[in-house]
Amino acid sequence: MKYVKPANQEDYPEEELTGRIIGAAIEVHKNLGPGLLESVYQVCLAREMSLRKIPFEAEKQLPITYKGLSVDGGYRMDFLVEGKVVELKAVNELAPIHFAQLLTYLKLTNSKVGLLINFNVNVLTEGGVRRMAN
Repeated sequence: MKYVKPANQEDYPEEELTGRIIGAAIEVHKNLGPGLLESVYQVCLAREMSLRKIPFEAEKQLPITYKGLSVDGGYRMDFLVEGKVVELKAVNELAPIHFAQLLTYLKLTNSKVGLLINFNVNVLTEGGVRRMAN
């Protein structure tokens, strides 16, 4: 699924755009609550971002090259939103490996900002959203 930004839509400053993404995630969480599969939140967040006209690419394939060798590991980022990586989780608690995964995605895509969003919390704004910079 891909939403393409209309040609006349202005670009959003970095903080405003991440705020809009977080707002969309909050709306999904308010409507669905915790306890569902990550894939459900992914589809619903894609719908919410489309409704809010936030341009994104869902399940963006992550090319990996090692010393000139292209490695097809089937890695896909949940979302790429104008150069920002958005990784979703539905886990009891974020673990260090989740942060490491997002940092790796930031490095591999040359992105500066990433959001790690865990939907399996009571209140999304209380520990469910983490912003990382590369």
